[in-house]
Amino acid sequence: MAVKIRLKRIGKKKVPFYRIVVSDSKFPVNGKFIEEIGTYDPNTDPSTCKVNEELAKKWLANGAQPTNVVSKIFKQAGIK
Repeated sequence: MAVKIRLKRIGKKKVPFYRIVVSDSKFPVNGKFIEEIGTYDPNTDPSTCKVNEELAKKWLANGAQPTNVVSKIFKQAGIK
């Protein structure tokens, strides 16, 4: 099972809001997920992100691969 850390879009049209989730790579992007570890809001200036560092580090240590956007968010949060 390949596990990915990626964004799940919620929110209305033209007002995106994202949850940072851990899911199997075979599941659809906005489908089933294993665990939610944070949120990302690009609508504010500057963008706000809240990440549970303990859960993020746990999943990274277990071999979960973050997507490009999520890895940038982790760098801003000081996780990776």
